[in-house]
Amino acid sequence: MHEKNGPRDTLLMEFSMTPLGQGESVSRYVAQTLDIIDKSGVDYQLHAMGTLVEGDIDQILNVFKQCLTAMSQDCNRISCSAKLDFRKGAGDRLSSKVKSVEDKLGRQLRTSGPAF
Repeated sequence: MHEKNGPRDTLLMEFSMTPLGQGESVSRYVAQTLDIIDKSGVDYQLHAMGTLVEGDIDQILNVFKQCLTAMSQDCNRISCSAKLDFRKGAGDRLSSKVKSVEDKLGRQLRTSGPAF
């Protein structure tokens, strides 16, 4: 993503939220969280152990807060894990970071699960 005046500062944040005490399967909570992320308009990639989102710091932290607030409506305890990567003047990092590694290897890597 680039603004008219050049690249913007972006933040990548990988996070997962796990409600505790809600049984063995928590996919309904994951689905609720992904609905919030998808409707937010931020770029994201879902993977088996969490979600990677990209945007400016206010967007990303707001999405994280919305997800936590929504999950806390039904859950008294939530375990959250988040990892942040800020880079000044860089955008479209969801794909460019993967492409950089693939270019060095000279081949494409599997970046998503098998098709259903």
